[in-house]
Amino acid sequence: MSEAFTKSMARNIFYGGAFFFLLLFLALTFDTINALPKLDNRAALESPVGPQIAKGKHLWEVNNCIGCHTLLGEGAYFAPELGNVYKRYGSNLDAVKGRIKGLISLPAEGIPMRRMPRFKFTDEEIAALAEFLKYASEINTSGWPPNDQG
Repeated sequence: MSEAFTKSMARNIFYGGAFFFLLLFLALTFDTINALPKLDNRAALESPVGPQIAKGKHLWEVNNCIGCHTLLGEGAYFAPELGNVYKRYGSNLDAVKGRIKGLISLPAEGIPMRRMPRFKFTDEEIAALAEFLKYASEINTSGWPPNDQG
């Protein structure tokens, strides 16, 4: 480079780079906005079972299930993953509800500090939890968890 790097050259490089990255930012924003409706799960919440799914999620949060279990990889690794419990126990919702009811209502086994607490859920609440877990198992997670055991 035979000529010196001048102030006007530096300004042109700055403005050119700023303009390029502004265009890149706008293009990526536009692409994201177009892709979001394809990834949205609001249609499932607006379906006839929506209130039951919401009630199950509320029970999940109020009873701090995520304090021991993981859901789609998020939470504590103290107890089994529940994002795929519906796949693990079969696709029949009634069978899954029965299995969940049994696991929640039967006496706890195992190490005393690692036992599942005994919740006094009604059949309606257990059905709501099962619907919530069914909904969670149907979310497209791109292959996570890698196996049915979590």
